Amino acid sequence: MARDFGAVGIGGRGDRVYTVPYNEFAAVVSNCQLIVFDPTRENALAHEHVNELVMKDFTVLPMSFGTVFRTEDDIKAFLKGTYDALSDVLQKMDGKIEFGLKVNWDKDQVVREIENESEEIRRLKEEIASNTTTSTYFSRMQLGRVVESALQAKADAYVSEIYEALRDAAIASRSNKPIGDKMIMNAAFLVDREKTKTFDDQISDIAKKYENKLSFLYTGPWPPYNFVNIRLKLERAER
Repeated sequence: MARDFGAVGIGGRGDRVYTVPYNEFAAVVSNCQLIVFDPTRENALAHEHVNELVMKDFTVLPMSFGTVFRTEDDIKAFLKGTYDALSDVLQKMDGKIEFGLKVNWDKDQVVREIENESEEIRRLKEEIASNTTTSTYFSRMQLGRVVESALQAKADAYVSEIYEALRDAAIASRSNKPIGDKMIMNAAFLVDREKTKTFDDQISDIAKKYENKLSFLYTGPWPPYNFVNIRLKLERAER
């Protein structure tokens, strides 16, 4: 039986969002224009809003932004052709949601801390300050390498501690590439919906523990974007 989620379709035309059922699951769609949708803020928010609506009552397997089919028959052909794979993924993702966690630090502050903690760095800085010969160049190169190595070691230690603290509250995690030189962690966590509060509490505890050293951007819940990879492979049903 089809389900109507209201006039919240992408594109700003007020297209209704509804389901196209196939056996025990369904695709959530709208009768949008047959165009390539740009990932503007307005379009992205519309996409997210529909996901949020559906997630309230159902397990969602997210499709790529801007996926467009020509007809409902094409949608049903896709559901039929990927039925076994979708059933398997839906079973694995049932009752599970995703949270995002980005962790940043003040790199300059951390460098100052490292310089104060490291005898080798202090020695190299003193050598550079008191030496005007060509060896100063090599000392500066060595100082840069030592500082970068110490930064990486400290970042790895923080990230390892955070993952360990969240290990029991999450089913799985995915590490993504940090963005910029201030971000040391860009991760996604798959969490059982019933354990959302436990995960939230763990995030709060970690944020308090590092409140003067790290800043946290915690987002979600989301559909499991980082844990589901659905490749569009349309296969017409055999007649």
